[in-house]
Amino acid sequence: MKLWSNDFAQGAPIPDKCAYRKTNSSPHLAWDQVPATAKSLALICNDPDAPVGNWIHWLVHSISATTKSIPAGGPVPGVQETNDFGEKKWGGPAPPSGTHRYFLTLYALDVPSLKGATKKNFQELCEQHKIESAQMMGTYCKK
Repeated sequence: MKLWSNDFAQGAPIPDKCAYRKTNSSPHLAWDQVPATAKSLALICNDPDAPVGNWIHWLVHSISATTKSIPAGGPVPGVQETNDFGEKKWGGPAPPSGTHRYFLTLYALDVPSLKGATKKNFQELCEQHKIESAQMMGTYCKK
């Protein structure tokens, strides 16, 4: 699988419009080469550089396996779970200091949805049901 964004390149800065304290607009994401056996897709965005450890910015599951993208700002074609901001939506970059890395991981799953998914078990469920995954990383620096 391949994952990319029209809003930022792999390893490049995520635009201010996506930042939590700015417009907080979710980035455009697109993908292809989803395995034919996939029954659904799931998406995680996390910041491993957060002072408290791994900060979850976005959790989406039950995305149809035939979906090819999420437009900038949505709509989001799946079920969004509560992130570390306490919201069921995109929570953009908000580093307290320095430059942080934001990993977006798309999973092709062998189940149609992640029943009982929560912030606590989301990644574990994705790993249990993963057929394949793709990842990209963007950065953001506190301004």
